[in-house]
Amino acid sequence: MKSLRNDLLACLPLLTLAACGGGNDLQDRLDLADPAVRFVHASPIAPDLTLYRADVAQSDASDVPYKFASNYFDVSTGAADWSVKTATGVPTLGSVSIDPVRGDRYTIVALPGSSSDSSIYLIVDPYNKPLTSESTRIRVMNASFNAASIDLYLNAPGASIAAGNPLIAATAYKTSGPASGSDSMDVPGGSYQLTITAAGTKTVLFSGPLAFGNNQDLLLLTVPDSVLPGGIKVLEKIEGTPGATELPAS
Repeated sequence: MKSLRNDLLACLPLLTLAACGGGNDLQDRLDLADPAVRFVHASPIAPDLTLYRADVAQSDASDVPYKFASNYFDVSTGAADWSVKTATGVPTLGSVSIDPVRGDRYTIVALPGSSSDSSIYLIVDPYNKPLTSESTRIRVMNASFNAASIDLYLNAPGASIAAGNPLIAATAYKTSGPASGSDSMDVPGGSYQLTITAAGTKTVLFSGPLAFGNNQDLLLLTVPDSVLPGGIKVLEKIEGTPGATELPAS
C-alpha cells in the first residue's frame, strides 16, 4: 500500500490533492508524513503528569493535569521507550516502546487502573484514510475500569438502539476500538446521538448528543464517574483543538 500511495502522489493532479485537504493530512494518507505522537491524561485520580521519550521530558506534554490532551507532534524515526511520570519524575505510571513508522499516529493514554492507581495504554493508528474520503476518523478508548466491555452506537438524534447493532462492539477495558494497530472508523460528519452500553446488552451507560464536521480525527474516551457508582463519563478529543472536553449526558 505504501508503494502504491507513493506512485499516486507522483501522478495526482493538484486539484485532486487540494480536494483531499492538503498539508500534513494528505502526507499522512500517503504515508509520507513524519510519525506523530500525542498524549492524553484521562485518569481523574492521577496528579499532573509528564510524557518522556527516553529520559527527555516532552515540552508538548509536561506537568499536565487531568483532561489535558496534546495535539499530535512530529517525532523522528527510530525506536525509543516512552514513559509517563508524575511531575517529580516518580513514580512512573508505565512505559511503552514505539518504533515509529512514517504516516502512522501514536496516542499514549494515562488511565485509571483501579480506584487508587493509574497506568498507560498505547494506540497505534496506521491512518490509511482513503485519499478522496471526507469522513471523520473515530476511535473509542475504554478507560473506565468499572465498565468491563462496552458497545458504541451512533444514531440519528432521538433514534432507538433497540433493534440496531453497535458501530464499535465489545471494546474491553484498557483497549481501544477499533483495536490498536487497526485504522480508525470512517464516519460522515453530522449530528448524532452517542450511546455507550455494556457490551452485548442494551443497558445504557451513557447517552448524549455528539456533533462533528468532516475530515476530523475524533477520539472518545470513557472514564469512571466519581459521583454515580458504576457510571461512566465520556471525554472527547478532536485533533487540532486544545484539551479533551467532557460530553454532556442527556
